[in-house]
Amino acid sequence: MHSTLSGLGVGSPVLAAPMAGGGSTPALVAAAATAGSLGFLPGGYRTPDAFAEQLAQVRALGVAFGVTLFAPNPVPVDPAEYRRYARELQPEAHRYGLDLADVAGTEDDDHWHDKLGLLLAEPVPAVSFTFGVPDAQVVAKLRKAGTLVLQTVTSADEAKLAAEAGADLLVVQASAAGGHSGTLTPDRIPPAVPLPRLLADVGAAVALPLIGAGGVATPEAVAAALAAGATAVAVGTVLLRSDESGASKPHREALADPARRETVVTRAFTGRPARALRNEFTDAHTARAPAGYPALHHLTGPIRKAAVRAGDPERVHLWAGTGYRHATAEPAADILTRLAAQQ
Repeated sequence: MHSTLSGLGVGSPVLAAPMAGGGSTPALVAAAATAGSLGFLPGGYRTPDAFAEQLAQVRALGVAFGVTLFAPNPVPVDPAEYRRYARELQPEAHRYGLDLADVAGTEDDDHWHDKLGLLLAEPVPAVSFTFGVPDAQVVAKLRKAGTLVLQTVTSADEAKLAAEAGADLLVVQASAAGGHSGTLTPDRIPPAVPLPRLLADVGAAVALPLIGAGGVATPEAVAAALAAGATAVAVGTVLLRSDESGASKPHREALADPARRETVVTRAFTGRPARALRNEFTDAHTARAPAGYPALHHLTGPIRKAAVRAGDPERVHLWAGTGYRHATAEPAADILTRLAAQQ
């Protein structure tokens, strides 16, 4: 365990990755602390007020924790492509009485400045960034406030950018990861590089401690990442069925469904590459979806929310890494402890 993490009281090399959109909860962060791990509260997709409320809940627990923000790195959608895709999705929306003509193309920054302001006004132990690398001045302010700064990277070149910006640690995310890729070039699908090889590549490029992520779902995968140079790993998908997860019922059930046999990387839900369980939506729309984040996230949001309410897994973003078969319905602390037991 690197001294920067052990300084936060983290004894386990298996951390709980942030899962925006509901997967990660204050209860999951607390469970990670119980296991000697570190949990991350995602700030993505929350209003500043909702984020502040959850921050207060976690602070009240008196445990070390981290938060994760989406650093702005927009992929503006072509207006004509946006309208075309909206027309193609309208039959999906009709299932729930929705009209996508009402969803204006939205290019926002997820309340970036407001959320940063919260973290500078009341510093937290650790902050991780994904999607983009914050300005070096932002990183310096957070570090001066006593916050450990982590940056998600998906290549050696991205690692060099993060090091130049002043990050303390790098989260090295392989393409096997569930949910969104943290790639800085979301107009391209990241190459399928195994995590141990990616860790070796990044380790040769920068002299920063590394946290391995992406497809880590067994003690053997934890050991392989540590042997490849990681000081710790971060796991997400394997926690989605845990007691403390905020994942929806259709999502939980799909992860346990033996008929779900593969994951796919798709832009169909958000306009940014993300790995999910294959379903009817990914089959129908992956090949036709334009790049365009966050506009496509806002466009498909009403369909996805309605599908969750209807219990329809075929139109829900079933984020899942390649190790999804190992997700189990039990306390998160037990999962984290088992993964770390052989290290």
